[in-house]
Amino acid sequence: MTHGAHGTHAAFESALHSLRVWDADLPAFDPATAPDDPLDLFRTWFLDAVGAGQPEPHTTQLATADADGRPDVRTVMLHGADGRGWRFATHSTSAKGRQLAARPYAALHFYWPLRGRQVRLRGPVAEGTAEEAYADLHARSTGALAAALTGRQSEPLASPEALAEASERAWSRAAAEPAAHAPTWTVYRLVPQEAEFFQGDARRRHVRLRYHRAPDGPWSRGLLWP
Repeated sequence: MTHGAHGTHAAFESALHSLRVWDADLPAFDPATAPDDPLDLFRTWFLDAVGAGQPEPHTTQLATADADGRPDVRTVMLHGADGRGWRFATHSTSAKGRQLAARPYAALHFYWPLRGRQVRLRGPVAEGTAEEAYADLHARSTGALAAALTGRQSEPLASPEALAEASERAWSRAAAEPAAHAPTWTVYRLVPQEAEFFQGDARRRHVRLRYHRAPDGPWSRGLLWP
């Protein structure tokens, strides 16, 4: 290890071990008062995170697996949550789109550190209709449309210049044709079979409430050791 690398390593270790979590007053959570449906609790916690000023509470980590069962994860944006599932969108030709085609099962993870809260969801994933994909894309900004029109997500990129040129063309088209569509843009819905709500506690007596249901069955719930 070089002197410079050694210094960086030492600084990294020092910074890592100096960090603390949940440097705030955390809310109480009584699982006995939780609603029967995890969707209701998710919406309540989401609005609480927004009200607390949590940056980007609508971002979520999406975990998938490829055809060989190797896991993958990335951050995506939540587009909605209702009785039909939690919605996100991407190109069907992207890495995650291909993985979901091979294995239509995924997990979502939300983390709201200002409230010491996490939500974990697991379940099958279904594609929405072409009409839903079009409506989703055009409910968003010109920049979102331009990004979708740039296309080729997850493919090898020859140079930053190639991206800049493709992006400029996409921005011009998005401005000139606001009704343009990216045919591979796809809405996905994760329909949870499991949902866990984690409330952090300063004394490490964390509350973990897990919902579970069999296909087409009612929700059951119970606590987990932290």
